[in-house]
Amino acid sequence: MTEKSHIVRTLGESGLLLPSRVNAGLAANDRIKFYLTLLQTARSHAERPDRPAPNLGRERAAAGVADVALDRFVAEAQREGDGVYRMPGAATVVAAIGADLAVMLDPLEGAAGDVLRARGDALAVAAVVRPGDIIDAATVDALAATDRDARDTVHLVVMDAHKGLNALQAEIAVETIDGASVYGIADGDRGRIRAFMRGVRRTAPLKFEHPGLGTTATRVGPRLVLQNDIGTTDAHVLVIRVEGLELTLTYTDVHLQRLLFFQGLFEGRGVEWDDTRSRRDDALEDGVFHLSSGAYRARDENDLCEQLAFVGSRLVFLIDWNRARKRLRTLVGKSDAIALIAWAAANDYGHMAFLRAGGEALVFDALDFAAKGRAHFGDRLEDILGRREAFDYLSFVLKTCSDGARNGESDSFVQDAVRVELLNHLRSGNQLIHDVASTHAAFVAELATSLRDTLIAARTPEFAERVRRNAARAKDWEHRADALVNQAREATRTGEPANFFRGLVESGDDIADALEEASFHLSLAARAPAPALLRLSALAELVVQGAQEYVKIFESVRTVRRGGPREDMQDLLESVHRIMLVERRADEAQREFEVELATGNDPGDPREWYTLARAAGDLEAATDAMMHCGLRVRDYALGQVLAT
Repeated sequence: MTEKSHIVRTLGESGLLLPSRVNAGLAANDRIKFYLTLLQTARSHAERPDRPAPNLGRERAAAGVADVALDRFVAEAQREGDGVYRMPGAATVVAAIGADLAVMLDPLEGAAGDVLRARGDALAVAAVVRPGDIIDAATVDALAATDRDARDTVHLVVMDAHKGLNALQAEIAVETIDGASVYGIADGDRGRIRAFMRGVRRTAPLKFEHPGLGTTATRVGPRLVLQNDIGTTDAHVLVIRVEGLELTLTYTDVHLQRLLFFQGLFEGRGVEWDDTRSRRDDALEDGVFHLSSGAYRARDENDLCEQLAFVGSRLVFLIDWNRARKRLRTLVGKSDAIALIAWAAANDYGHMAFLRAGGEALVFDALDFAAKGRAHFGDRLEDILGRREAFDYLSFVLKTCSDGARNGESDSFVQDAVRVELLNHLRSGNQLIHDVASTHAAFVAELATSLRDTLIAARTPEFAERVRRNAARAKDWEHRADALVNQAREATRTGEPANFFRGLVESGDDIADALEEASFHLSLAARAPAPALLRLSALAELVVQGAQEYVKIFESVRTVRRGGPREDMQDLLESVHRIMLVERRADEAQREFEVELATGNDPGDPREWYTLARAAGDLEAATDAMMHCGLRVRDYALGQVLAT
């Protein structure tokens, strides 16, 4: 045991009672917060009686309130008028708040204690419950509101008194166990306290110089009570009660989303959380802290200590959680921002190092570096990389910042690592969109080749069957091409060259659509005379030639760059000009084919001539779309790639 603090050594006989008075004050704090929550929840239910009334029985028991009749308090609350409510038992609850506030203030001496007592006395005048347990909204606000800028309330006095009791408790602690201020414990409590502190100390370095994680431990009757202040926010506290092998967590927070995040940290660990209003009832008024209770039944002492250590290890990830969430929200969506913080917590990286390194400014700097000064501050990262890539990149950033801070790496080292990784992600994204565009072009070539080969077989007995199969295959390939268009859209939303290739794939889908239409129209003219079909195959051959050059374009543009080999750009330009030549010849061939259909002597059904003419028009439209895509690639290579 360590030496007692100075204040304990100098206390007289009456002073020796101070620890029990502080202990009683902390227990009274738990009860008051339950009563205030009870009043707030009852008012919310009275305003919205169509919603299920929460049962706060577990919170009541955890706070040490024995009156089970209060479990019906919320359900029995009724609205009597505008801002007026009937709450059976309200007078008893308000009286209990006053009595417990006196217990809280009792150990606080000196000027600070006198000020708190004067505030409490002044506020007691407004805490009026009329006969019949009628209470109005103003009274509830005078008791429970927490907006310091608006006015003083009983809740604010309670919060300030609680802070004073915590400070006094630390002063009078007769022992420290692994950093926890301890008094009035039993011998069997020491291992449990050490287990909790083992978890706290394991991850506490991740908060760096930020204050918080102060822990006190004491015994209240049959229960060991551990309290951690987490951070600097008044209402951000965790109280852990251990009785036998039963572990109860009572967590309060001003941010409901952080409360839900805290609960999520225990997913799969057997903690049962109450279905409380702080988690479910969005009708609660702003400014009231949210409270949640969770229970865990351990198998044995080792299991209990393991769970205590895990609880302690999670607390650092709550510090500045909301600030980290807001910073990440500038880069990705709301759900992904929270998921990133959860990922960092699960891997023991945390988010504090990311904030210390500059937060979103670190990422925007990397974007500006990668974009050579053309990035705009405020661009969402997921709009540039795509949602999945942005999440992966920011995971890397969180890990790099954490590892760098713990290993003593310089800020410039972290900055360079973040920049390089972003360049890799951008290259990967560009490579992906290149691959999608190339694959789409390959589908175009397959569609054209299959159609030509089918027409060449016009004189064979199985021609009708081949036409049918080709139409079915073309439809399937066209669907696959559509899927590639969707993949290109999802891969990224902004930024060059990805933006360009996304638009190019979308335009290139016109080629696939035209070829599928040609296959469909051919299936309607399967019995047309063979000479006419063979003449149409000549037009299809031109389309195949254009499609082959279209595929070459995407292979060439992949390697074209400023200062690169001239042969790459020469190959690209030659393919574009061949496509332009194909388009002119296809236009001429289509007209010649239609003239022969109109003036020739081939026997046949006029409906077959019509569908053949439609097929010819589709083939020519395919070459026209190829030419437009080829010219777009040429302009992009000359104006965007070589000019930068």
